Amino acid sequence: MSWHRVVKILAVAASTALSLTAGLLRVQAQQGAAVLFQNVRIFDGRSDLLSGPSNVLVRDNKIQKILPAATTFNTAQTVVIDGEGRVLMPGLIDAHWHAMMVRLTPAASMGDVGYNNIVAADEAADTLMRGFTTVRDLGGPAFGLKRAIDDGLVAGPRIYPSGAMITVTSGHGDFRQLSDLPRTIGGLLSRMEQIGGSMVADSPDEVRIRVREQLMQGASQVKLTAGGGVASPFSPLDVSTFTEAELRAAVEAAENWGTYVVTHAYTPVAIQRSIAAGVRCIEHGHLMDDATAKLMAEKGIWLSTQPFFDDEDATPLPSGSEERAKQLQVISGTDTVYALAKKYRLKTAFGTDILFSRELARRQGAQLAKLTRWYSAAEVLKMATSVNAELLALSGPRNPYPGKLGVVEEGAFADLLLVDGNPIDNIKLIEDPARNFLVIMKDGKIHKNLVASGKLN
Repeated sequence: MSWHRVVKILAVAASTALSLTAGLLRVQAQQGAAVLFQNVRIFDGRSDLLSGPSNVLVRDNKIQKILPAATTFNTAQTVVIDGEGRVLMPGLIDAHWHAMMVRLTPAASMGDVGYNNIVAADEAADTLMRGFTTVRDLGGPAFGLKRAIDDGLVAGPRIYPSGAMITVTSGHGDFRQLSDLPRTIGGLLSRMEQIGGSMVADSPDEVRIRVREQLMQGASQVKLTAGGGVASPFSPLDVSTFTEAELRAAVEAAENWGTYVVTHAYTPVAIQRSIAAGVRCIEHGHLMDDATAKLMAEKGIWLSTQPFFDDEDATPLPSGSEERAKQLQVISGTDTVYALAKKYRLKTAFGTDILFSRELARRQGAQLAKLTRWYSAAEVLKMATSVNAELLALSGPRNPYPGKLGVVEEGAFADLLLVDGNPIDNIKLIEDPARNFLVIMKDGKIHKNLVASGKLN
């Protein structure tokens, strides 16, 4: 090979190396780029009032600075979003979600796992586009979906997973058929158990095993069904399922991991037994009485409940069926549970518990807006942001996203919505996220930006 040929090869190699280095530097610069929300009024997740005109600087995945709108910034390597006086607020949090079961029918949820995960991933992207940047998943095999979202493979909200809900034989969450009985102790798992939807546990020792399995897979909290439910075929509402010893076994196993247990419970007996066992959050509670609500207040127990009504957002069930009768019984307690929550100032979280309906999921924000029947718009928005974030923090060292969520504060995660209007004055804005959420940011990444002036300087 001639000397000139060698020199030419070396020159090309050097040029390629310089080009790759320059490209790497550009990528690093883009990764370190900041986002400036300019001239916005802030609903911070805690206050009843909006801030004055402000600038909010996001760097990487955190809110770095909040300063008056008159403050000037060096906007080199900064995405500038001119809010033009619009409202910047925290991303919404749904504290009772089932990421793997939103769109599927009950039968399909037991089917092809690969297909079901793809459906759930598509729904997760839609959930984020509705402005819900975080969900607490309370039953279903969502560990893989969570990992895919966290790794950036698909778009979706932060997920606080419970893994399989834990039930007793015939309890809420036991979707086996009578033909599956009798259960062989120590035998083969049912299909619902194989896919991780729910697990049957009929003794304190079995409960410990199933709780520890969920924690081993990455559960941030654990869910047991302490009473009957609407959707399960062999689960009357009045039935109390787990014994106190079984519930206590779950609580001890979870507390050994630094986290907590929630229970699905409607009736006073199921709720009070849960509290006696050390459960820290009650899901639903629609059939509770005054004495039970007072006990929850005295013990500092969380109530995570839903505005269930017999309206367009009710899960469609066959008329005259036992499930429909149970649904109407739960709905009859909706006003009562919220009245008791207000009377005793219970720590109250918001969640939707939407199952088996893409159409209902599209009304996730509308479900939140219904809370103005009992609360002011500001109280509703606080519940779905900073208050729900306080509940998530109960996961302690099992918290998959340690840091400040649900607030617009310096140092908080940059999960933000730019709203075309003031949701404190008009809560119905959140019912139409496609039109009214102009910017959706999660973890500092812009997933939607309809503001024409946004650009990279």
